[in-house]
Amino acid sequence: MMASEFIVNVNEADFEYEVLAYSQQIPVIVDFWAEWCAPCRVIGPILEKLVQEAQGSFRLAKVDVDLNSNLAARYQVRSIPAVKAFKDGRVVAEFMGVRPEPQVREFMRGIAPSPGDLALEKGQSLLREHQPRAAETAFRQSLENIPDQPAALLGLIRSLILQGKYSDSLKISRNFPASREYNSAEALLPLLTALNDLDHDSDSDDPLDAAFWNAVRISKRGNYEAAMDGLLDILRQDKHYRDGRARKLILAIFELLGEEDSITRQYRSELALVLF
Repeated sequence: MMASEFIVNVNEADFEYEVLAYSQQIPVIVDFWAEWCAPCRVIGPILEKLVQEAQGSFRLAKVDVDLNSNLAARYQVRSIPAVKAFKDGRVVAEFMGVRPEPQVREFMRGIAPSPGDLALEKGQSLLREHQPRAAETAFRQSLENIPDQPAALLGLIRSLILQGKYSDSLKISRNFPASREYNSAEALLPLLTALNDLDHDSDSDDPLDAAFWNAVRISKRGNYEAAMDGLLDILRQDKHYRDGRARKLILAIFELLGEEDSITRQYRSELALVLF
């Protein structure tokens, strides 16, 4: 077991105090386990890691069922590992068996957010309020608590783009971890690449190419509505321009602004009318 002030071994004698009473202050995650249980040796370190990350938002109490059979019977532990979350002296959530780390993180987040979770939520709120510099600070704080957290990395990419820090955001995008946020990070790449290459690739005699790079310049100034107006004009003339480059750029702007943004909702409808 990892040595920590947030992780304790608990038995039948002190369970009442260390778990039930303690859970009146903060949530207590109880890991029912045994030495002979191979799956327990998988889930245990995941729980310990996440409780360490939470830095006091949780306590982890480990109960050896071989030594504490009465506790196992009291809480109807029929298979191990069994993980139960206690708040205010009662079980509020539980699962059995091995789960991957992201699912365990979601389980714990549903009980109480960690400092990293709170910083992530703050960053996302600041992005919606169009404060990318403050959002960047919040996302970096989240990543200090939970390194390589995909949601925080995605938020950081967005906040950097909105500040014109394209090379920094491109570096993060190209090394983005496999996750459910991966597709969103990929969707931003056409915009990031175009903004990063603007000074090198914008010379062309083709009127549609000139219009495309003009839209990129307008995006760089933060006028995304005007940029998308220009890109829609390109698509009206050539729906497959440069293997879908104009369409992908519009989709990247949608991803940057977020699905709930009024501009995204308006222009998604207009894009559908042009393409279909």
